[in-house]
Amino acid sequence: MTAPLHQTHPAGPGRATPDTQQGMRRRNLARVMHTVSAGGPLSRAAVASRIGLTRAAVSSLVDELIRSGLLEELGPERPGRVGRPGSALAVSGRGPAGVGAEVGVDHLAVCAVDLRGQVRARAVRYGANRGRPPEPVAGELAGLVRRVVAEAEGQGLWPAGLAVAVPGLVARDARTVVRAPNLDWQDTDLGALLPGDLPLTVDNEANFGALAELWLGDGTPRDFLHVSAEIGIGAAVVVDGRLLRGTRGFAGELGHVPVRPDGPECACGGRGCLEQYAGEDAVLRAAGVAPGEDRVGLLAGRAAQGDEAVRRALRDAGTALGIALTGAVNLLDPDGVVLGGALAGLAPWLLPSLRAELARRTAGPACPVSVSELGSEGPLLGAAHSVVRGVLDDPASVAGRS
Repeated sequence: MTAPLHQTHPAGPGRATPDTQQGMRRRNLARVMHTVSAGGPLSRAAVASRIGLTRAAVSSLVDELIRSGLLEELGPERPGRVGRPGSALAVSGRGPAGVGAEVGVDHLAVCAVDLRGQVRARAVRYGANRGRPPEPVAGELAGLVRRVVAEAEGQGLWPAGLAVAVPGLVARDARTVVRAPNLDWQDTDLGALLPGDLPLTVDNEANFGALAELWLGDGTPRDFLHVSAEIGIGAAVVVDGRLLRGTRGFAGELGHVPVRPDGPECACGGRGCLEQYAGEDAVLRAAGVAPGEDRVGLLAGRAAQGDEAVRRALRDAGTALGIALTGAVNLLDPDGVVLGGALAGLAPWLLPSLRAELARRTAGPACPVSVSELGSEGPLLGAAHSVVRGVLDDPASVAGRS
């Protein structure tokens, strides 16, 4: 069975290649990489059987990938079996790595992930970014990137690219933050502010969270809505294993769907948006709780202790989420809804009212709602893995770098 190839971002390394001999070889290199990545360790014969190529053709492709440092041989496969065992192949733990970064309202984070999907280096800086100019924030993020890259290089890795998750709308150029209300950024070209020595992709944090759920989640369907929250609320729509981006790339702005049109003014300029009822700041205000460094932990702790004001605020937030999600569910008919980010940590108190609202308002059968096991790590991991997927989709693009 041929391993599936996934689009990671609009201008990613997995773009189609011309239907020439060279293009066919690039695609076959990708098929080998995906097959070993998904099912390894595997022998050459096993890879050939799975992708439908001859053993000689696969052996040539494998030799090229080994020379490039993308695959490695582990020795005889299943020692002791009858006949001559093949040499087991695995994705290399050295060589290219994906560097992911996240700009949050109250933190910056960077990590490096190898081709096996393991996090090999990580750095976090906590502190408010809301209202700060983009230049100093980008400067601090660049410092964290340099630190993580240096740590990864000490382990025999090198950065294949940098992907940055941001809480805002990102242009189709995959580098310009058109609008991030909770950061107070507008028309910010991150590509001009970050080091230019790495291929860069910038995307909405909910999109990267959804991709992480798709690639790393256990049993996640290929058609789902991914909803995440920090100060604001974002969503991403995945259809047949691909992000639905919209004409301008802005699809998924669930946080600015009006729940009550005559409600309070929102940072986006509208009134009664979902964020005004289910965002972290809104829930803290409704619960009468002063913001702390760990907002989710603070709310979850109070709710677990039986604080009725907090529980009521979370029930109301779940109701607002259910109202906003009903429109999306009725319109798109997904297999399910996945709660990620801060919502995952508050799910025990959000889910009952959310599910009740969905069941009451959805035209068809009730849409299943699940909780992401990745939680707040989703956007950062999705960013790093998007670079890794780009290497798997087009290994020839990094040949000769090891």
